[in-house]
Amino acid sequence: MHMLRRTRKAAFALVTALAVGQAHSFDFDTGNAPAEVIIPTIIPVILEDVSPGASDATLVLRNTTLVTNAWFDAIAPYHPTAVGVYTRHAHRLSEPTDSEKNTAIFYASYQVMKSLHPNRMATWDAMMNSVGLDPSDDSTDPNTPVGLGNLAGMNVVLNRENDGMNQLGNIAADGTPAKYHRVPYQDYTGYVPKNPANKLLFPSKWQPAQVSTGNGLFKVQQFVTPQLKNVTPYSYNSPKRFRAPKPWNSFVLNWSGYVNQAQAVLEASANLTEQQKLKAEFFDNKFRSLGFSALQAAGLNQLTLMEFVQLDFLVNVAAFDTAIAIWQEKYRHDAVRPFSAIGFIWGDSPVTSWGGPGLGTVNDMPANQWQSYMKVADHPEYPSASASFCAAHALAARQFLGNDNLFWHVPVPAGQSVVEPGITPAADTEIVFNTWTEFEQDCGESRVWGGVHFPDAVPAGQAIGHRIGALAYDFVMDHIEGTP
Repeated sequence: MHMLRRTRKAAFALVTALAVGQAHSFDFDTGNAPAEVIIPTIIPVILEDVSPGASDATLVLRNTTLVTNAWFDAIAPYHPTAVGVYTRHAHRLSEPTDSEKNTAIFYASYQVMKSLHPNRMATWDAMMNSVGLDPSDDSTDPNTPVGLGNLAGMNVVLNRENDGMNQLGNIAADGTPAKYHRVPYQDYTGYVPKNPANKLLFPSKWQPAQVSTGNGLFKVQQFVTPQLKNVTPYSYNSPKRFRAPKPWNSFVLNWSGYVNQAQAVLEASANLTEQQKLKAEFFDNKFRSLGFSALQAAGLNQLTLMEFVQLDFLVNVAAFDTAIAIWQEKYRHDAVRPFSAIGFIWGDSPVTSWGGPGLGTVNDMPANQWQSYMKVADHPEYPSASASFCAAHALAARQFLGNDNLFWHVPVPAGQSVVEPGITPAADTEIVFNTWTEFEQDCGESRVWGGVHFPDAVPAGQAIGHRIGALAYDFVMDHIEGTP
């Protein structure tokens, strides 16, 4: 059974069940609660409330990591040796089915999602009711799956609500305790961009883009969650041990390097292939790429429910802990994005590049009007976050699974491009990742193809991702083996 296909069917069934107020036909004995019910319930909420394109990785990863942490802790007692990260209970006799594990996972998820999205209580209650569980059952009896799940979720919340991310908005912008008008995830580091959106005063530094919100409205970007660099990691003590080399080619005084890396981005833009466009979009969406790759691996390797939870927690920890170090480095280097540098170098002179949706390559694009294929992310350029996440994720998965196999064929119907709808691809096609190595390599390169990163940002991100992916693997395996 292909787990991704099953998940999509389950998502449709769940939405239908919730809409008509009926119970979802989930089999507790043989089913996979995360893949069949919980993930399909959480994704629409994150897409609507957090990140419409699932590209705002810091907040997406926070949601997925805390939820998978709760799953891991909830069913650790059903493993012969495993112990939870925040919850430790005596081991139980192996169950003949997965019924108790699935029950514990549901209640653990419920507790975490209440904390992350308290305005969505109706959704979380409906999810529980749809599978015949009582959302008001707040038992903390560790001798029951309900109690194990509640305790696991509650302890993740207890340890993570005040982990430096400012989830509750109880730290004001000046770093003092907030008493009034609390803003969840508000920056308290005092970060201020060196450049305004309308003028590049410091050509080596990040410039917020002015982006359209539709209907003639525009907004200026803000550095998304710069305080992530202060968040408590899982697998190491301090991100200060991870340093990316200085991006010398982004220093304007190194003029030849500055121009050469901008030309490299323009060349990639001018020569975009259909496959490159589709992969750039694919990796920009962290659910489609990072999230569903774990489902593909689970199906390919025929993982049990326990093994799936362990893998999913592992790859999330790898990416989450990598994000903390990468955000430290983004904050430290504060590097310029391609769109700013290209306009600065060539002004209104024409450049050859992708011209916009459906226009292909043009030779008369004014450099100061140049746009990348993908939307510009709302944080400094260096190092590449996406490249680092994929590197950490892929390395951790390879080590856990014991092989590099992925064999993932992702179908893309004609005209289903996000950037060029109705145009790209010209016919039904697919993008293919035979190995995890191909997956992480294409992920990194896609950020250059998409025009949002200079080439040097990719290996700089991958190097940090590989180091932290290995640490995350050791961290999770120590908990699986009962020796954290």
